[in-house]
Amino acid sequence: MTTTDARVRAATDTTTEPAAPARERAVGQRLRPARHLLPVLPVLGAVLAWHVVTEMDLIAWLRFDKLPGPLDVAASLRRQLESGVFYEHMVASLRRILSGFAIAAVLGVAAGMAIGRSRIAAALLRPLLEVARPIPAIALVPIAILLFPTSEQGIVFITCFAAFFPVTVSTIHAMKALPQVWTDAARTLGANRWQVLFHVVLPGAMPAIFSGLSVGMGVAWICVISAEMISGQFGVGYWTWMSYSLLDYAGVVTGMLTIGALGYGTAWVIERVGRRVNHWLPGEAR
Repeated sequence: MTTTDARVRAATDTTTEPAAPARERAVGQRLRPARHLLPVLPVLGAVLAWHVVTEMDLIAWLRFDKLPGPLDVAASLRRQLESGVFYEHMVASLRRILSGFAIAAVLGVAAGMAIGRSRIAAALLRPLLEVARPIPAIALVPIAILLFPTSEQGIVFITCFAAFFPVTVSTIHAMKALPQVWTDAARTLGANRWQVLFHVVLPGAMPAIFSGLSVGMGVAWICVISAEMISGQFGVGYWTWMSYSLLDYAGVVTGMLTIGALGYGTAWVIERVGRRVNHWLPGEAR
């Protein structure tokens, strides 16, 4: 190969190497609108299948002839949104879930850090934690009615109890999974105990902590709705149960879909906050 050929080959290589990533970026930009539509397709498919089986009054072991269709549910939802009372039920459920979850998040992270970092705290608290953890939060409704002067406080307590354990256990495992070299390096650089805790340990554990927060929020929604059905006087769970008592099955499905939408919204908020807090992670790991 001559010198001229080598120069031509080098020039060709330098000009064609970036072409592949550029083409990939261009294709990605063209497909971006389609990616945003992908989550909608399963929802549309489920609604279409729901409409078909209810319109056909299909009976195939499951009795779809008794199930309200999407048009009936849409009409029920429109009536409830126009009445204004439905908003009060949603606000009541959101107030309870946010209050109980906030308390559980603070207590769960604190307890998890103590158990995960201190042998004394682990010896004192871990047995109590493991005994209380298998108890279903909804089984505490009779105890909550006896202990608290109002049903509102009892429901918040049940919500907090349900969310506390996923947050605590995730934090404990996050503390134990941190590489020892991180804390050793910080101490070598002169960091004291509190600086290591708040500048090394806590940030390093945040990804796992937010995973526990996400799980805790889902469990909290299950329990707050169940508690509202049993002892509540307001809330989406109470409203759904009253619709069932009145044989308003379209209202029951409306309540279920409302619970799902509220749960999705709160989970989305936790995910967005987690991405902001864990900004130091690679994009795909957040």
